[in-house]
Amino acid sequence: MLFHRYATCTFALTLALSALAPVAHGQDNARRGRKYKAPPATSHIEVQVTKGSNQKPVANAAVIFHSIKDGKDEGNLEVKTNEEGTAIIDIIPTGSNVDVQVIADGLATFAQQYVVNEPTRQIAVTMLPPRAQISTYVDNSGKASERGWGVQEPAKPSTPSVIQTPKPTNHTSDPNPISPVSPNATPGNTQNGTPGNPSGVPPQL
Repeated sequence: MLFHRYATCTFALTLALSALAPVAHGQDNARRGRKYKAPPATSHIEVQVTKGSNQKPVANAAVIFHSIKDGKDEGNLEVKTNEEGTAIIDIIPTGSNVDVQVIADGLATFAQQYVVNEPTRQIAVTMLPPRAQISTYVDNSGKASERGWGVQEPAKPSTPSVIQTPKPTNHTSDPNPISPVSPNATPGNTQNGTPGNPSGVPPQL
């Protein structure tokens, strides 16, 4: 009889402790555990890239997304366009300010900012050929400084034209040069002499 009472009390105490254990464990988890926070809603964004000249899709173009929400910079994400010229992204938080930049070979870079408040957003981008860049600075003539598109090479200084001077001609020596005439010479005399008398001494009569 005594053993039966002891067994009954032991069973009742064990049952009571088993019932209190989950309550204590739940209170401990409530103090130590973290509250579950659902991730922010994201938007589905599709960017269609085409050429402005023929409206054909631009494949393998780099589409860069830079999103900012509530003053927090979410960083940059780059997606390549497929053969149909489409780039798709699904992780931009809804309500973000998104800077979209498109870079393609042989075309001018596109850049535009969008506010994505809807769950799905379609963006059409038309790529144009490169254009000359006009600076706010002016050149020496007072006109706006303009820089053409493409690779610019430094201007080479122009070489001045060389003026060729005529070379002196070689004159052959005259075998019979003309001697200067004396002021005392008379007509018919040569070097103060008569023809046939080059010494100039008058002949004796």
